[in-house]
Amino acid sequence: MTAREAHLVELVDAEGRALGTATVAESHQAPGRLHRAFSVFLRDEFGQVLLQQRAAVKTRFPLRWANTCCGHPLPGEALPVAAARRLVEELGVDGVELTEVGVYAYYAEDPATGRVEYEYDHVLVGDLPSGVRPSPDPDEVADLRWVSVPVLLAEAESDPRSYAPWLLGVTQRLALEARPAQPDGR
Repeated sequence: MTAREAHLVELVDAEGRALGTATVAESHQAPGRLHRAFSVFLRDEFGQVLLQQRAAVKTRFPLRWANTCCGHPLPGEALPVAAARRLVEELGVDGVELTEVGVYAYYAEDPATGRVEYEYDHVLVGDLPSGVRPSPDPDEVADLRWVSVPVLLAEAESDPRSYAPWLLGVTQRLALEARPAQPDGR
């Protein structure tokens, strides 16, 4: 078990209210325990989002494409602080201001490892400063690529097994936030 699997996460109810704590490993053992997590998207100056292919050593959904980075805040830790920490750990990127754009709660079983994801997932977005180049940790990230949100939505719907099971849901939250308001205010 990696050191990260021993970290504590915050268990929550269906509305995101804290209920207690468990380790990452305990939370991801079947049948899973609903806990707080986050998914970060970094955008470039053209509005494309950075995807990562999860490293082969990941205990859940290895080698699948996912959003820029993911993680779990420590119990009581502010989401932007936790997400900024993971951006540095996974991609070597620091100093990006992040904004929460929604929550996506989901359950997914990994058929390859038997582990589960049962997460109350806060979706955050930030703009990668021009000239900043990610330097991914190979224990976290196998590959990176940029993609537009419409292309990502189409690809994740047409080929779901190539993508982490949460990616479509968190991308839909991002797309809803990015849509311009209608003249009637909707």
